Amino acid sequence: MPKILKCASFFAGVGGIDKGFEKTKRFETIYANEFDKYPCETFNLNFKITADCRDIHDVKPEEIPDFDVMMGGFPCQAFSIAGYRKGFDDEKGRGTLFFEMVRIMKAKKPQIVFLENVKNLVSHDNGNTFRVILNELEKLGYNVKYQVLNAMEFGNTPQNRERIYIVGFLDKEVYKNFEFPHPVKLTRKLDDVIDFEKQFDEKYYYTDGKYKGDIYEKLVEAMDDDRAVYQWRRHYVRKNKSGVVPTLTANQGEGGHNVCLVKTKYGIRKMTPHECFNTQGFDKNFKLPKNQAESRLYKQAGNSVCVRVINRIAEKIVEAFDAANAD
Repeated sequence: MPKILKCASFFAGVGGIDKGFEKTKRFETIYANEFDKYPCETFNLNFKITADCRDIHDVKPEEIPDFDVMMGGFPCQAFSIAGYRKGFDDEKGRGTLFFEMVRIMKAKKPQIVFLENVKNLVSHDNGNTFRVILNELEKLGYNVKYQVLNAMEFGNTPQNRERIYIVGFLDKEVYKNFEFPHPVKLTRKLDDVIDFEKQFDEKYYYTDGKYKGDIYEKLVEAMDDDRAVYQWRRHYVRKNKSGVVPTLTANQGEGGHNVCLVKTKYGIRKMTPHECFNTQGFDKNFKLPKNQAESRLYKQAGNSVCVRVINRIAEKIVEAFDAANAD
């Protein structure tokens, strides 16, 4: 019977990383921590365990059951192109939350560490931020590999989403055996994540006079392709010419310039929250709370991860672990 590796998930959000790992049937999340009560609710709808909805600063290592894998997408706003790129100097303290993970790593000494973040993390502050992160992991004895992967190239997911993935191993043999997945052909199309044929609630549609200014007129003029995704970019309309969804962001549901739009026979509309989760590679049966404002659901989707990319990396971790532990 293959060993099931126990996972502890930090900054867990709605559980995208956990879903990617659990799809291998070799990992089981036994503990999850998420400070924001809204993604906590979504997580709890979709997992057997209940997320610990406390500030990570308040979480003591002895309160966490022992685990083999520590994983987390520590807050990236401090490093993101979409944020202010302040990194460890972020005045809200988001940049330093990585060190809370280090505190728990020191105490629990998990065999494997898996981290996800925006690709900008690599170049932030001329590479100093990333060097500090790697040094902290190496000081704890981890052998580290990392790579930037795009969801449309490595996850067969029609979204242009580049992220840095960092994997650390205490066991040098597992580290030597591990390699990141190779690119795969993108066969899944927009139709697989967006329902162009269905008529949705009128709240999703853009109509004449619904928004200030001449947004609607500009959308009608520019949106001439009924199998493409567009974005309103403050003063103009941008079409994604790669046949995929642009990178989903946390402010997707707030209106403004990041909203993804499609043209259908029923009119011009924004993508629904479910379609955004589909675009992140979540299964169609992933449950969304009915009592939350949709702006919160859009934010959760934008803050999440590409489940299919995570799953492919997790499969490679299993291969490396099994090869190192073969009799």
